[in-house]
Amino acid sequence: MKKQIKPEEKKNPPVEVLAPKQQIAPIVFASPHSGTNYPPDFVKASPLDILSLRKSEDSFVDVLFSAAPDLGMPLLRALFPRAYIDPNREPFELDPMMFEDTLPDYAKTQSSRVKAGLGTIARLVSSGHEIYSGKLWFKEAAARINANYRPYHRQLRELLNQTRQTFGCYLLVDCHSMPSVGGPFDPDAGRRRADIVLGDCFSITCDDKIISIVEGVFEEHGYQVTRNRPFAGGFSTRHYGNPKQGLHALQIEINRALYMDEIAIKKNNGMEKMTKDITSIIEALAEIEHADMLPH
Repeated sequence: MKKQIKPEEKKNPPVEVLAPKQQIAPIVFASPHSGTNYPPDFVKASPLDILSLRKSEDSFVDVLFSAAPDLGMPLLRALFPRAYIDPNREPFELDPMMFEDTLPDYAKTQSSRVKAGLGTIARLVSSGHEIYSGKLWFKEAAARINANYRPYHRQLRELLNQTRQTFGCYLLVDCHSMPSVGGPFDPDAGRRRADIVLGDCFSITCDDKIISIVEGVFEEHGYQVTRNRPFAGGFSTRHYGNPKQGLHALQIEINRALYMDEIAIKKNNGMEKMTKDITSIIEALAEIEHADMLPH
């Protein structure tokens, strides 16, 4: 059956798939937080300026991983911004204090992410500033979820399912960046972070052979790499990773200071090197024996 695309998705697509001519490895790359299409009414309603709103972006991460399609693997990128809606959450992780009306019973209101102000619709940007000056209505949240969140995961599931049908397994590489220093509400507040953080939800979502290859290549390039601290993996990593079935998910967090000016949100002199080094990671993943990904 041909997938039906809603008219508004054609006009303002929430996601883009950069597809290879032919997929040569069971790997899908996804960049859920690098979108920059800020709705004008959202920006106008916020007390923050656009530069402040952009502090939550994983800026340029889709560029860092842009070699994936040329190397035979698809790259999915969200075009909507994380400050507007976060696809790396459960669909209704919402803070009831942000809303005028009562949330439905199925909303998940007590998660650690909601309490930190970083639910599906965030209350704070990564700097700790409030995004909204007033309260929202639930119907607005539901509209954002239907127009952005659901198409993102629908497209991601399609890519992963196609990959599994072709290869019998898949690896989802969820691509992120992180502020170079822990934010005011982070457990590592004020501390300089590692260059790279690899997340597999503490050895639950990805075979150790795979994460060790990625770790080794980064270390060969001189990067300081840690696992699962302070980021072990979000909703996508947990939801799509099940190594016992040959379904792997790995989150990669890159320290922003290595490739961008975090204040001005501009690429710095490290962008070229980081892009080249990420490309070597993509190449190394493409060479993994499929047998190492299949169910054991």
